[in-house]
Amino acid sequence: MRMKKPMTKTIWHVYVVRCADGTYYSGITTDISRRIKEHNHTSKGARYTRSRRPVSLSYAEVVKNRSAASIREYKIKHMKRSEKEDLVSITVPKIR
Repeated sequence: MRMKKPMTKTIWHVYVVRCADGTYYSGITTDISRRIKEHNHTSKGARYTRSRRPVSLSYAEVVKNRSAASIREYKIKHMKRSEKEDLVSITVPKIR
């Protein structure tokens, strides 16, 4: 008889960073602090943010799975700048 492996639930986040030039970039990740470090210090950061360093976390939310994260990211990426500014005006707790 085969035993099933216990499923561990992965927590997905949608995040928005503010780049040094004042623009916004949104993405998804399972580890926000690692991803922000990648955006700021490594070649693993998005091409868009590599030329706009440093970036700082402006907004983050938890979503139920990767699919939901991708859908929410798509919606944020297609928001007008004023809508993004309204979204990021919500206080974000510091991620350590």
